[in-house]
Amino acid sequence: MDVDELAVMDGGKCILQLRGVRPFLSDKFDITQHPLYKYLADHDKKIGLIDVDGHNWPNLCLMKLSAYHKRQGDTVGWWKPAGWYDIVYKSRVFTDTYSKDSIYVANAAQVIRGGTGYGPGPDLPEAVEHSCPDYSLYPQFPDTAYGFLSRGCPRACGFCIVSGKEGRVSRQVADLSEFWHGQREIKLLDANLLACKDHERLLAQLAESRAWVDFSQGLDIRLTTPDNIALLNQIRTKAVHFAWDNPDTDLTAYFRRFAELTNIKNDRRRRVYVLTNFGSTHEQDLYRVNTLRRMGYDPYIMVYDRPSAPPVTRHLQRWVNNKRIFYTVLNFEDYAPRKEAP
Repeated sequence: MDVDELAVMDGGKCILQLRGVRPFLSDKFDITQHPLYKYLADHDKKIGLIDVDGHNWPNLCLMKLSAYHKRQGDTVGWWKPAGWYDIVYKSRVFTDTYSKDSIYVANAAQVIRGGTGYGPGPDLPEAVEHSCPDYSLYPQFPDTAYGFLSRGCPRACGFCIVSGKEGRVSRQVADLSEFWHGQREIKLLDANLLACKDHERLLAQLAESRAWVDFSQGLDIRLTTPDNIALLNQIRTKAVHFAWDNPDTDLTAYFRRFAELTNIKNDRRRRVYVLTNFGSTHEQDLYRVNTLRRMGYDPYIMVYDRPSAPPVTRHLQRWVNNKRIFYTVLNFEDYAPRKEAP
């Protein structure tokens, strides 16, 4: 074979020379197909992801892990029973009550489980935590950014794990630019943004983005002030969420002040989560619902440990959360399922 023939040789061929043997033409071997290739230093890992909760809401942890591994040159995708994976990550937010993990993984060198649904565990490494999420994992939620500007909450509510997991001091953990790159909508996951000492600066970042902002975990009505309400008025939001969890705490003055100062005048866009089945009586639950409606807020019933809730609480939830019924049947006593309750 002369030089000209070498220049046009098939790319899948090679000249192989071994000691004691004349050079010969041979097919190239794809080293990535060797069963021991995964042990080589130049091996790009294959990463599998499992969203145990389902795909109804993007799993932020998995999106960050995906972004991190892709930067390392690894191959990342949703886990499948076929094929081999170097690492499979299983993540869930909810516990067995709402999200059982019945997925058995037998085709991975390592399986790592994480998320609040599995109980206390180590945080993501800093390099992963501060990765911009890989939004391509959830194409069904286009043009939307997800993330935390702050972590921690001073309230230490008995039904919530945030204070124990993230600490009782709300602190800034990121600027908006870490996870928002011009998307039309921003969904914040902060547990108590207004408790953060830097919250006014962070609210200003949200206002300057001109994106639609969803404070998905709600804002602490007790921490609203004329100054931060003025900043909230500059933020584009379809609705604002608060919570009235403890029936023994009177929050009516805070709600009245916010209603006076906010630019949001539509009752349906001022929503309040009402926690039930956590030490409250039915009378206390109904009082909060009716009081909020009279003040111009839209209540939404949250049932703690729903399987253990009494029928009257589940009926209250159906009445309040079905807005067509709630604004047509004005008294709970007139709601049909209530009459059928034992």
